[in-house]
Amino acid sequence: MQRLYHQRLPSDRLTTPEFAQKVAAISTEVGQPVCVYLNRRGQIIRVGIGTPRQTQIPPLELPRYGASRLSGIRCIATHLKPEAPSEAALTAMVIQRLDALVMLTLTGEGFKRWGGGATGYIKQTYLAHLLPNQAPESTNGDIQELKCWSVSPPMSLYLVSKQDFLELIDGLEAEFKRQFVSQAVDSDQDQVLLVGIKIDKMTNQQFEDGLVELARLVNTAGGQVLTTMQQKRSQPHPQTVVGEGKVQEIALTAQTVGANLVVFDRDLSPAQVRNLETKIGVRVIDRTELILDIFAQRAQSSAGKLQVELAQLEYTIPRLTGRGEAMSRLGGGIGTRGPGETKLETERRAIKARISRLQKEVNQLQAHRSRLRQHRQRQEVPTVAFVGYTNAGKSTLLNTLTNSEVYAADQLFATLDPTTRRLIVPDAVTGKPTTIVITDTVGFIHELPPTLIDAFRATLEEVTDADALLHLVDLSHPAWQSQIRSVMNILAEMPETPGPALVAFNKIDQVDGDTLKFTQEEYPMAVFISAAKALGLETLRQRLAQLINYVNVSSTE
Repeated sequence: MQRLYHQRLPSDRLTTPEFAQKVAAISTEVGQPVCVYLNRRGQIIRVGIGTPRQTQIPPLELPRYGASRLSGIRCIATHLKPEAPSEAALTAMVIQRLDALVMLTLTGEGFKRWGGGATGYIKQTYLAHLLPNQAPESTNGDIQELKCWSVSPPMSLYLVSKQDFLELIDGLEAEFKRQFVSQAVDSDQDQVLLVGIKIDKMTNQQFEDGLVELARLVNTAGGQVLTTMQQKRSQPHPQTVVGEGKVQEIALTAQTVGANLVVFDRDLSPAQVRNLETKIGVRVIDRTELILDIFAQRAQSSAGKLQVELAQLEYTIPRLTGRGEAMSRLGGGIGTRGPGETKLETERRAIKARISRLQKEVNQLQAHRSRLRQHRQRQEVPTVAFVGYTNAGKSTLLNTLTNSEVYAADQLFATLDPTTRRLIVPDAVTGKPTTIVITDTVGFIHELPPTLIDAFRATLEEVTDADALLHLVDLSHPAWQSQIRSVMNILAEMPETPGPALVAFNKIDQVDGDTLKFTQEEYPMAVFISAAKALGLETLRQRLAQLINYVNVSSTE
């Protein structure tokens, strides 16, 4: 096997009869499949004992290639039985984007001398290669649905050796390039494959709602969702979240649909991210990193950018180890330390120092906002904080009530920085106009990442220090009940208990009568409005005045 590395094949041929017979002879002698990988110059770059699945080159070690090209590597493999390439072998071919897979099936016995006949050790030969195909809109990981390869009928070794390899590759890559151009993919937009894991304690509705929200988060971040894969498990796999077979299917699907990013619907440990990226060959992120990226895009003020950077650094520091060879840890004992360890520790110290500086600035920001709130309290101006799930319409309501021009859009986390405005409402006792201060806060989301809660504590204190809350709910959202529970859970976890809350259901113009009737029966004390259509706002002002009066009476008692 070592001497095989000294062989060199013609660059325009898949293989030669002599070389194929040598590989078959070795496989027959050891009684195991053998795989030989060659580049387009005909040089052997890898020899392994095992099937194409067992000996496949890790995606991160393969040459960089685009969606319009193959990897420039072909595999000549043996199989001990006269069978066509298995699904596992073809999957490995797709994951590596091999130029071709030549499968040599063996007779089980051979000749003691080379060139002992026309067939020698080889009974049948199969030729497999990739095919361009349109990416499916969604898949549950069924490889048969993808149809991304072609397998020839049994061929003689002579015919395979006469195949013009360069002509085959040029034709395939021309088709891949035409497909790539026809899809008109924006190079600035990530092509995303979503992966959802349903564990036993989750209901089907919770799982489906989570995947829909994840897709919206990807779109908000500027990515394009190509397809979604799912798996049901009793609990996530400790090393790869999903099972080994599903990891292979994800890698296959990512190559087939042209995804350059895989997003999981849950938080991943640093080890899980490294393991998945090694096996899949494309970048892997979790839900928290996706939300952090959106926050980084949305932050406009210096305070917002400060808090986002702090959250990102706190998320990044435990994930430094293993981020590429430059960050790899060479060892943990005497004589094993080297440049990798030095680079890692240098980066970690720099990030810790930056985190320390940012935390001091956040504390200063916290103190500044506290002084502003104390100033308002001395003036005895009651405050109401708008809270709610992201995209519930808080900024739109603020603009409508106060004639402001705060940025508002049908996006998740459209605004991050709290905005404070004055609002005139009728006094609950005298009916005379009175002034209150309303504050639009950052939107909540299911399982808000802890790093964000910690970094945005200066912003979230606007909620805990407010005299009262207006909990705005998007009634048009299919999962509005789950969103209410998520917001209430986040409020319950805050260090200080927020004030009393008035529930307001928004976007009533977008729901049917049955939904509206059901909600009115379930929440008789709530207010029903449409911020965009200015419906029910006068009732909302009156209820806000009653809420403030209730707070004042309670405080005096």
